Amino acid sequence: MGGVDLIAIYQCFCDQTRLRILNLLSRGPLCVCHFQEILTQPQVKISKHLSYLRAHGLVVATREANWMIYRLPPKPSRELKANLACLQDCARENEIFRKDVEKMRKLRSQFESSSPLCCSPQGGKPGSKLKRKASARSSVG
Repeated sequence: MGGVDLIAIYQCFCDQTRLRILNLLSRGPLCVCHFQEILTQPQVKISKHLSYLRAHGLVVATREANWMIYRLPPKPSRELKANLACLQDCARENEIFRKDVEKMRKLRSQFESSSPLCCSPQGGKPGSKLKRKASARSSVG
């Protein structure tokens, strides 16, 4: 079977926190600390839901230093792509989802300055700041 099947998608979509996570990831990669800040949920709860989504193939994760960076799969199945598009349409009409996106926009610069080693919510390449900082340090000394 190539990709995520419809049953797995709906199993993942039946929880509000997971829907909020997927909605945010549609705007670019994030790490657990960003989800905690935006959703005002404890790390354990966020990690549990991300693990569930990852186990069912709805998100992928990469490690950057001490952080796990989560994103949507680079090549989602046709079913996943269609259901994520539907989620986006519905999320525009829902106050909770709109507030999440607005909070993410407001916190972008704070994320970038307070957690320079993890991902950029703007969808930039994770770790790029780490590499720039490391090369700047090596050229100074």
